[in-house]
Amino acid sequence: MFAFLSARRFHGLVAFAAFALLAVAFYMEYQMGLEPCPLCMLQRIVFFCVGIVSLGSALSAKVCVRKGCAWLVVVLSVMGAALAIRHLYLQSLPMDELPACLPGLSYMFEVFPWQEIMQAMIMGTGECGDVVWTFLGLSIPGWTLVAFTGMAVINIVIALRVNKKIR
Repeated sequence: MFAFLSARRFHGLVAFAAFALLAVAFYMEYQMGLEPCPLCMLQRIVFFCVGIVSLGSALSAKVCVRKGCAWLVVVLSVMGAALAIRHLYLQSLPMDELPACLPGLSYMFEVFPWQEIMQAMIMGTGECGDVVWTFLGLSIPGWTLVAFTGMAVINIVIALRVNKKIR
């Protein structure tokens, strides 16, 4: 079925998808006026890392590099999926059970130590519980979960088959 797609082409597609999703995120922020929450920012960072690793794999001629990159993308995708699941959990909470809202990230970077900033970003804040956009019944973190899951599955297939026909 996918015989015409090599591991390099698959990684090229994954890199394209990751960067396209980042472009959509920036469009939503700057054109639609949707302000990203801390979990959204972390998910963007993970998409960027997936894109860079996948692009590096697509440009590499070594099979062992592609296999290592595939497993690294799986790990990154699982991390991104975990962030998306946390985000979906926060969106499912009633308003009175949401964590407190924190000051903006720019203020936090000026005042707080980086450990507290990372903990706040990973745990999420009250603004992470807001559902500001949906498509086909899924919010933004729902769609990122779909994307991260797809990227993980594709890269597991690449990693397990990289020494066989998919080169």
